Amino acid sequence: MSTLSVRRARVGDTAKGSVTARRRRTQTEQRKRGGWWRFTLILIVTAVVLVPIVAVVGLSFQPGLGSTANGFTFENYSLIFSQTAVLTWLQNSLTVTVVTVVIAVAVAAPAGYVLSRARNKLVSGYSLVLFVVQSLPVVSAVIPLFILFSKLGLVDNLVGVTIIYVGSTMSVAIWMMAAYYDSIPIALEEAAWMDGASLFGSFTRIVLRNSLPGILSTAIFSFLLAWNDYLIALVFLRSDPNYTLPVGLETFFQQNATNWGLVMAVAVVMMLPPIILFAFLNKYFSVGGIGGSLAGR
Repeated sequence: MSTLSVRRARVGDTAKGSVTARRRRTQTEQRKRGGWWRFTLILIVTAVVLVPIVAVVGLSFQPGLGSTANGFTFENYSLIFSQTAVLTWLQNSLTVTVVTVVIAVAVAAPAGYVLSRARNKLVSGYSLVLFVVQSLPVVSAVIPLFILFSKLGLVDNLVGVTIIYVGSTMSVAIWMMAAYYDSIPIALEEAAWMDGASLFGSFTRIVLRNSLPGILSTAIFSFLLAWNDYLIALVFLRSDPNYTLPVGLETFFQQNATNWGLVMAVAVVMMLPPIILFAFLNKYFSVGGIGGSLAGR
């Protein structure tokens, strides 16, 4: 090869390298610009979401109607805990919600496994029924349930409200668990069966152990539905000692004047359990646990 050819080849390689470098710089700049736009959008959305929460927390520390305090004060919290039944309502809400979550997850975990792994007409029909039930609004069943529960003595009773919460969460909870089971390779279960594990053993030792994010998502959905419900509790609960927090909060609103300091203090009490729950469970939301389970297959 002549010297001229070598020079031309080097020039060509240099030109190609320059073009590649420019493309990389351009792509990097585009990614940076796109990242800034996404960051700005997320920041705006976060601000819009947090402004009402900050306003509620701020107003809860402001003096209410008839108060002699000035500026920042804990008077509203002292009043709601000493002169109202907020602690009783909080206990009722926690009891109903925890029982709903436990039952919903305990039933949805095996039912979702059947929905995910079984393939026959019976399971398909069951899946269709769940879809139909899931699409029906709860309000359409309130009056028939009230008539039925009044005959069974379950009106103005936390047990009756819990039964309704469990039933209303069950269809979505089963669908959520089935969707997560679909992401777990069935080859893991087949390997366990070859090692002598039973169907139940492979379900508990393989599937459930790798389904923690799905179980937590189902539990949080059930928790929020039961914790935030107002309509069902308003219809079925009649006496003050049986109220849950959403219904109890409504009693602070008066026709002519509302003590917004007390209302906001109760609202903060309502917000604390979900916030604590998310803060505690956030570190457990990981879906990378089964990624290397089938390495080499």
